[in-house]
Amino acid sequence: MIKQLIVLCFVTVALMGCDVLSSEPTYGGMSVSGMNYTPFNLSRFIIRDKYGNRAGGGGDLMPGSGAGSVNCCYKLKGTEFTVDWEVYDADEAIKAIDAHQKIRKIHKTTQVHFPKTKISGGIGAVILGVHFYPDDHVEFEFRNDMGGSRIDYAAVDHWFQTKSGELANIKDPDEAEWFEARAFRRTARVASQGWLKYRLTDTTDLQQYVYYTLVVSPGFDKHPAVQRIVEETKGKLGAFGAAMEALPDSVVQEIRSNRFEHVTTGAEHG
Repeated sequence: MIKQLIVLCFVTVALMGCDVLSSEPTYGGMSVSGMNYTPFNLSRFIIRDKYGNRAGGGGDLMPGSGAGSVNCCYKLKGTEFTVDWEVYDADEAIKAIDAHQKIRKIHKTTQVHFPKTKISGGIGAVILGVHFYPDDHVEFEFRNDMGGSRIDYAAVDHWFQTKSGELANIKDPDEAEWFEARAFRRTARVASQGWLKYRLTDTTDLQQYVYYTLVVSPGFDKHPAVQRIVEETKGKLGAFGAAMEALPDSVVQEIRSNRFEHVTTGAEHG
């Protein structure tokens, strides 16, 4: 009986390969979905582990897009991974195409540490979400659905366009037409700066950041009242946006005037 068990174990190892004897985690039958939070279009990405396995995705993801399609099925092993990815500036690309020039792609390489993680679901049901951030760092997560975007630039832009009207649009001087796509990319660029400076991810927070940057004053966050809000709302989703929306009109006018180098809010003298 013991001999039969030993033989069965060896057969199992032979069928499953060396992974069964390894302490490194192995993830098989995965789908992969990219989430792009950079201000550029994400054209493609390749994930590599130390054992020669590869997984990939992309497909010209606009800023803030992703989770709409997945590529299946992949195997990855270990906790250390290399991600090679390419982005391009869509506004530059349009000019290059008009000039019959090659689109300039920007290649990036990022190292990702992903601790051993428990997964559940059959082949193709487990999705590796790959999150690309404005500072070029990349994060992995497992999920079993198509959701999970962490920054919604589209919702920010829709709110901004609705609230600001013509102030939100970009007019092309050559064709005298309004281009929503260009306006959206501008919103994404500004919102990505909100993440870079203050790690803002909440839609309400980013709406206010974009509005104040593009409509009130690009340097709005230098005002002491705003600096106080930044400190007091750090790490609290939605709190920055709510506080900015509640700023008194007198403070908003000071910010708009760009003459507040010596303005104090009273908090400094508590």
